[in-house]
Amino acid sequence: MTQTSNRILDEFAKLMTDAAGVAQGMRREVETAFRSQAERILSQLEVVQREEFEAVRAMAARAREQNEALARRIAVLEGRLATGGEGWAKSPEATTPSDLDPPGSFGTGGDARSPGP
Repeated sequence: MTQTSNRILDEFAKLMTDAAGVAQGMRREVETAFRSQAERILSQLEVVQREEFEAVRAMAARAREQNEALARRIAVLEGRLATGGEGWAKSPEATTPSDLDPPGSFGTGGDARSPGP
């Protein structure tokens, strides 16, 4: 009776092992099918990829920095207009940010052509 019981248990163990292998295979197939379906749906919705989002985000940050720099330049120019043009450079090529800094400023050195404090 012992041998029959062991043989039945051995067959049952083999069956369970095979069933577990089949279950794992089915799990992989379902995951693959789900993933491809999700990618197809996201593609149809035109969802942005992470890399594209990060690139646009970096471009926006650079544009924001440039806008702030331009706003500072405009403020300096408006300040010079309000004071009657004191500190204006004599030549039209003096349009770099360092030329537009107020005289004696600590930013980029101030205007070398205007008198300091």
